Amino acid sequence: MAEAGNTELKALTTDDATLPVIDLSGLFSGDDAEKARVAAELGEAARTSGFFYITGHGIPQDQIDATFAASKEFHEKPRSFKMKYWSGFTTNHRGYVPFEENGTDFPKVMNFNEAWDMSFEAPADHPDYLAGWRMTGPNVWPDIPGWQKTVAGYYDAIFNLGLRMLDALALELGVPTEDLTRQITCPTSQLRLLRYIKNEMPQTKDMTGISAHSDFECFTILLQGAPGLQVMNADDVWIEAPPIPGTFIVNIGDIFETWSGGQFKSTQHRVINTGRERYSMPLFFGLDYDAIVEPLEKFRTPETVAKYPPMKAGDHLMRMSLHAFRYMADAKENGIFTPDYEVPEENPFKREAKEPAE
Repeated sequence: MAEAGNTELKALTTDDATLPVIDLSGLFSGDDAEKARVAAELGEAARTSGFFYITGHGIPQDQIDATFAASKEFHEKPRSFKMKYWSGFTTNHRGYVPFEENGTDFPKVMNFNEAWDMSFEAPADHPDYLAGWRMTGPNVWPDIPGWQKTVAGYYDAIFNLGLRMLDALALELGVPTEDLTRQITCPTSQLRLLRYIKNEMPQTKDMTGISAHSDFECFTILLQGAPGLQVMNADDVWIEAPPIPGTFIVNIGDIFETWSGGQFKSTQHRVINTGRERYSMPLFFGLDYDAIVEPLEKFRTPETVAKYPPMKAGDHLMRMSLHAFRYMADAKENGIFTPDYEVPEENPFKREAKEPAE
């Protein structure tokens, strides 16, 4: 990994984890009993912490190392090079996101990260791309030899791991996998190559790596290279979720909470401002833009239907992104961002910590 020399990483093992650690190797064994075991463990973690580590995922370490190195190679380029690929040049949020684009309250609130964002590759004649502001369409790529092959290969590997996990979670919920995968033909599944920027600012609720939030998609598969991630536990208290070599960390997102009628938990999390450089790579596993998300039939009750009204997966993603990225808010203010998205006043996925954020 890019931070292979980090002694804090070397000192940690899965025995140190404060969140569940699940071995996924049974998903690849061809043994139905092993698959059921993994599915049960995933379901237990999804219902309690909403966050968990995974081992036995099948992603080669050399592929992980190469992608971390590619991220570092891009982020160490001059600002003038990176800005040639600014995401604000697109309507499907591809390319470079400088740190001052994070959130609409900059500079009062600062998230000290920058990112390269890509997603599922869609053709330039895809209807959602032609419509604009749909998080769908072709990727852009920096002019770095071999970079596209490395990053696209990693994306494919993590996306396929996500399909395996989706299958296991469907088994645990007792629903046909096809009921979920039929909504995944050209999904808004985004990979972010993040760098948290070295700085000397204080660690406060307004000076963060990334502010507290839940993720908007089905689930997130995260590779992190250094400490900083904090998770809100079942008691609504922040706990550390440090990186452990050989593992990914996974969290349930808003879509799976909705599908399960609230049984699975879309957990609040944040990255504190450690002041040190930090790299991470989250894959947000999503659905097609037009997929309608509501409690699955077996979880529909008057209470769940009232709490989780039908939402279009892409609309949910875009209205939350509108709040997350300043260039989108500016486009909306200038009449360029045509859909009339507003962040809901009542967010069923939001929880407040019992302890101060500082």
